[in-house]
Amino acid sequence: MTSGTVAERLADVRQRVSAAARLAGRDPSELTTIAVTKFHPASLVRELAEAGLLDVGENREQEATAKSQELEDLDLRWHFIGQLQSKKARRVQRFSRWIHSLDRESLRTALAHDDGPSTSVFIQVNLTSDPGRGGLSSGELSAFADRVAGTPGLDLVGVMGVAPLDEEPRRAFARLKALSDALVRSHPGAASISAGMSADFEDAIAEGATHLRIGSAITGNRPERR
Repeated sequence: MTSGTVAERLADVRQRVSAAARLAGRDPSELTTIAVTKFHPASLVRELAEAGLLDVGENREQEATAKSQELEDLDLRWHFIGQLQSKKARRVQRFSRWIHSLDRESLRTALAHDDGPSTSVFIQVNLTSDPGRGGLSSGELSAFADRVAGTPGLDLVGVMGVAPLDEEPRRAFARLKALSDALVRSHPGAASISAGMSADFEDAIAEGATHLRIGSAITGNRPERR
């Protein structure tokens, strides 16, 4: 759904999230809905805040930095959800305490710090058979998680995944849930699952997602890239 006002679209998504959670036997309050606002203006983020949504996701450091500075009067929680270059890690940490795309050793070391608040991180898992896609393979997850958990300044909160385009989303999310369950046995505090976008968030909820990254269903169609 991309028609209507921002507030109307947000209300519709909230209703769908609640319905999917109840269907899965879950409490809707356990879920965090993140509005992905890539390429949308800061004014749209302000509308979302006025409607009560304070969790905002961005993919690009430069755009996110500009928006966060323009909207610093709002009590927003910025989530960085895109592929992050190690050289930009510290810049992202200036405005965001949530990073959903930790997927390699160089980024882990770039994010490490021993001053200021900790950064909550999700380890991105590659749910496809293509090694060129972002994320660790399932076989790499356990050892990498151990290193992340021992890194100063990082708080390992869970795993993140994107459903492949050529597979039923729920099957992919079920694999992510199994990996999450295995991770929690070693790291009990890492029980969060970042999964689900506009087209598949209900499937993600059914498989245990806790953080939903929803774009156009809330923001409307993405404007032309500036």
